[in-house]
Amino acid sequence: MASFENKFDSSRQDWTTPQWLFDHLDFLYQYEFDLAADSENAKCKRFFSEQEDALSQDWTYLGRCWLNPPYGGNGKNSLKRWVQKAYESAKWPTCHISMLMPARTNTVWWHDYCMKARMIWLIKGRPKFGDAKYGLPQPLAVVMFSGLTYSYPMVRSLYRGGFNNA
Repeated sequence: MASFENKFDSSRQDWTTPQWLFDHLDFLYQYEFDLAADSENAKCKRFFSEQEDALSQDWTYLGRCWLNPPYGGNGKNSLKRWVQKAYESAKWPTCHISMLMPARTNTVWWHDYCMKARMIWLIKGRPKFGDAKYGLPQPLAVVMFSGLTYSYPMVRSLYRGGFNNA
């Protein structure tokens, strides 16, 4: 039997979003704020750094936001908390959040929050983050929370060559 212990662990939680992926979506949505960044990897001029503790900030007034949160946090910094915060914040009409994250479709929080998003972009392939040698070995999605919750999100695919609406 295969061992999955520590399969997706990383000692780093500050990996830079692949530029091609951000560029494709920024072309459509013109992001104004990066919710989890630092001066080296921020995708927008305005951003929350780790020291500013984005999870304790109000996101509802920030406009169109990009979010590539830490994937390996636990407790207060868990991925579930980031998803829940994005979902709750984007209920306000002044807030739109596109969140790059592992497509953990087997979790309760994916079904409670992500399946009520406006749109889900499924990422084709294994994008490389920052200066990583290899692409991330898990499925990824960009979950877009905006305005109201939806019964069924629109699902599309995105890959290095562009968009696929089929």
